[in-house]
Amino acid sequence: MSTMNVLRKLPPIERDTLAGRVHRDLRNLIMSGQIAPGDRLSLRAMAEALGVSVMPVRDAVSRLVAEHALIVKPNRAIHVPVMTKDAFRELATIRAEIEGYAAQRAAECRTAAEMREIARAETAHRAACLRDGEPDFAEAMRQNMNLHFAIYRAAKLPQLVEIIESMWLRAGPVIILEAQGNPEWLATGGACDRHRLAVEAIEAKDGPAARAAIALDINTAAKVILERGALAD
Repeated sequence: MSTMNVLRKLPPIERDTLAGRVHRDLRNLIMSGQIAPGDRLSLRAMAEALGVSVMPVRDAVSRLVAEHALIVKPNRAIHVPVMTKDAFRELATIRAEIEGYAAQRAAECRTAAEMREIARAETAHRAACLRDGEPDFAEAMRQNMNLHFAIYRAAKLPQLVEIIESMWLRAGPVIILEAQGNPEWLATGGACDRHRLAVEAIEAKDGPAARAAIALDINTAAKVILERGALAD
């Protein structure tokens, strides 16, 4: 066998692994609401923040553009898309149905270990929201995503989780607008109360109640965001 044929059999493990990690990290930032709609992103700034070269960031951005999580404008500026009110209403309606169903399934078939993971995420989210002094907004956003996906993974439907992730790539940046529209959102614990209802229902294996709690969480947040008028017409 020739040297060239041998080399062709060697997968570019390090580069693929690095590009995959960068894609996952950026994807999680978008899904968890760390980046707001309309924000402009810099390849170099993202590379410096992640401690990598520009190349894997460029690869990750290309994948996120294909996933409709980012857009590249004619001047090559990278932006988080700004969603219209109608598109957001449609997405919130679909999310309430699909994520509500996932929560119902989770309540019906979750394991004790999955219940502990859900409870830990709910506790971490509440701690970030109700921390003494100024709430930790970034941590609350991360734990909000962790809690929701701990619930959805417990449904044991991997393809359903993939569908939900694709919706969160579009909805995640808009989540930040709930807090901007209601400065006391974290301190008053409104989202925490809705999460508590969901967790209690899942612990009790009450599928319909879990579905209703997650739908309430999504619909309440959507109402605040739409009332604020921060979305495009």
